[in-house]
Parts: sequence; C-alpha cells; structure tokens
Amino acid sequence: MLAVEIFGDSDTMARVAAVLDRLDGVSRVRRVEALRAEQSIVSATVRPRSVDGMLDALRGHGLPDDAVTLCRLDVVGRAARRVEASMVWEDVLGMAWLYSRPIARYLAFMVVAGVIASYGVIDDNGILIVGAMAVSPDLLPIVAAAVGIVGLRAGLAARSVVTLVIGLAVASTAAGASAFLQNRLGHLPSGYALHVTGALSGLTTVNNETFVVALVAGIAGMLALETRASSGVGVAISVTTIPAAAYLGVAIGVGEPSKAHGAWGVLGLNVTMLIVGATATLALQRALTQRAAARRARRPS
Repeated sequence: MLAVEIFGDSDTMARVAAVLDRLDGVSRVRRVEALRAEQSIVSATVRPRSVDGMLDALRGHGLPDDAVTLCRLDVVGRAARRVEASMVWEDVLGMAWLYSRPIARYLAFMVVAGVIASYGVIDDNGILIVGAMAVSPDLLPIVAAAVGIVGLRAGLAARSVVTLVIGLAVASTAAGASAFLQNRLGHLPSGYALHVTGALSGLTTVNNETFVVALVAGIAGMLALETRASSGVGVAISVTTIPAAAYLGVAIGVGEPSKAHGAWGVLGLNVTMLIVGATATLALQRALTQRAAARRARRPS
C-alpha cells in the first residue's frame, strides 16, 4: 500500500479530495486544515495498481507534481496477506531519474570496486573479485537505461548509459592505477604476467555463457529495483561488468595491453545483454499492468 499527501489552497484541496474519493483503489480520504491560513492537506491510502491512474487524474485537474507526496507503507499482520505487488510506473521512473546521474558517491564506489578488483585480478583471488562486485553500484544506471527505453525517454536512457560508461571507465582506471603502482613499487613478483585462469577464466572470451548470464542478470536487476533489493542483487549484475573492467585496467597498468582485447568484447556484450534483459522484463511487466488496468476499466461499476 501507499500513502498519498497533497498540500495546497483549501478550495483546490476540496476538489482534490472529491476526485480521490471517486477513484477505484483509493480509500481513507481525509482533508484537514493546515496551520497556514487558507491551506489544507489531503491524505489517502492508495493501492499500487491505482497510483498511476490517480496521478493522471490529479494532473488533469491542474495539480503540479511537487504538490503530491507518495510514501510506501509497510503493512503487517493479517492485512499483509492482501498487499499488492503491482509495479508503480511513477515510482520506477522516479528512481530511474535518480540513478541516471553520475553523482560523487556513485563514482567513489566505482573507484573502490576497481581497486579491490585489481587485487583480485592480480592475485587470481575470487573472494576479492566478489567483494568488488558487492561494492559496485553499476546496477543502478543499467536499470535506469531500461526504464528510459521502455518509457520512450531518450534523454533518460542516454544519460543512464553515459553514467554507466563513466562508472566502468572510472573502475577500470582505478584498477589500472592500482596495478601500475604495485608494479612500480615492486609489490608484484619479478616477471609477473597477467593470466586468465581460475577465477579469471571467461573474462577474455565470448561464449554462450556470456550471453545467458548477462541476460538473466539484467532480468534480476530490473526486478530488484522494483522490490528495493538492489543491494542483494548487485553482485549478480557486477559479475558481468566489474571483473572485465578491472582486467582491462590491470592489463594496461602492468604493460600488457594486448591481453585486454578480448575483455573489451566481453564487457561490451555483457552491458548490452544486461540492458536487453532489464528492458524486456520491464516492458513485459508494464504491458501486463496496462492490460489489467484496461480490464478493470471495462468492468461495470
């Protein structure tokens, strides 16, 4: 369930309350006077499947988006059995705009992921590589790009892809700088040569595993965004990006750029399939949601 709160002048709020009270899926509509003179607050409880229609109705009455606040409610007890798991498009879209920006925190996490992954690549240490994947937030711009594609918002999709590319470039650069410094300071064995065995196998060769793992990881990433489980699924996403990006950086950092050619193909294909998987998942969900809404609208009242 979601709670909606709307603030504005009392006359407009009286009309808004009447509109909400007539909408299917909206209940417990209340209007109270605010402390500010001639201002009121309207609040209600909304089912997830009714949120998008409610917002469209409010916009149709000239209400600006910044006058509306939506919050998710954690329902407990017996009432939790009837909680809907419907996708809320406005919620997904709002998160996508937030995640499409290359903010400082995002870039800092990518630097940390790149440094940790560099040690994993150099030492062929799977634990360190998994740790880097857990830190990386590259899931966020990937699913944001999918939202932009499905919502036909070219600006959002483009900005998300740019943010993803910048983040992976930062991680790769951090891994390369870490490897370069280790090499210069003598922390690498004499005659060290980069290899692709053990935990690093599959980072330089495209095969059917490359396609399938990235595709299903994109599906998981999109579902995770909608259920607020992105931190738990981030590792599954980053398994297809961070190791390859770090391998690229390390190869250049230790002076073996010729070994990075295969990793370019793996990374590019993985990113493409991640976005394809996330986009297909969201497109299917949105189509099913719209179909269900159309069926409800045709039912006699």
